[in-house]
Amino acid sequence: MSQAGFPSAADASVVRPSRSRPPRPDEVHSIPWLAALDPLERERATQDLRVVTVQPGELLCRVGRPVTYWFGVIDGLLKMSNDSTVGMPITFTGVPPGGWFGEGTVLKNEVYRYNIQALRRSVVAGISAPTFHWLLGRSIAFNRFVMNQLNERLGQFIAAREIDRLTHPDERVARSLAALFHPVLYPGVGDLLRITQQELGYLVGLSRQRVNEALRTLQAADVIRVEYGGVRVLDLDRLRAYRPSPAATAGRMLERAGA
Repeated sequence: MSQAGFPSAADASVVRPSRSRPPRPDEVHSIPWLAALDPLERERATQDLRVVTVQPGELLCRVGRPVTYWFGVIDGLLKMSNDSTVGMPITFTGVPPGGWFGEGTVLKNEVYRYNIQALRRSVVAGISAPTFHWLLGRSIAFNRFVMNQLNERLGQFIAAREIDRLTHPDERVARSLAALFHPVLYPGVGDLLRITQQELGYLVGLSRQRVNEALRTLQAADVIRVEYGGVRVLDLDRLRAYRPSPAATAGRMLERAGA
């Protein structure tokens, strides 16, 4: 078991396709790339779409499994992480509402190199790999969406490597939160992210108590506001560029030296 009793990917079960269902009209309406398709493309994609509810701790994708669908989050929160059985567990990113992911794996028809696990009860949509490739071969608008996804995702993962090297918890929390408010990758978030301190702790590798302290600091800096059930961003640019004060950095260095 992992932090606070949350199941590790090695212990978690994988969602079965038999649990999926057709999407409801409101769920179809929430999918950002559908509106760019022509009527024939939209009809095929909509008929192919499946929706599944993933319970906390369950896996949607597991390392080594063959790719079958391209997925997107309608509601909830997922995390993308490495295979913890062969090394230290690393969370690459969280995936909030509006986020579609795994297009690189579908493009190359590879097995998954990462785990996708639900941090809370989540509703996830997907189109099959054959329909994904059919749209790529036909729709310029769909190609543009996928290319934009790949470009933005590359920038996100470069930023994630930088976050891994940050030593101050407040800065780690600030950068990780900013990544979840990405307007292109996660258009369903807007300016209010539904997330708990414990869920954020799972994503950044910190305790709930330390995350709470960081959130209070960021709120005092007027870059976020903690609200019931979530975090509202007040200034995304300043949140992305947040740096702790020299005094806070020096205090953190003293803490580490004394540990």
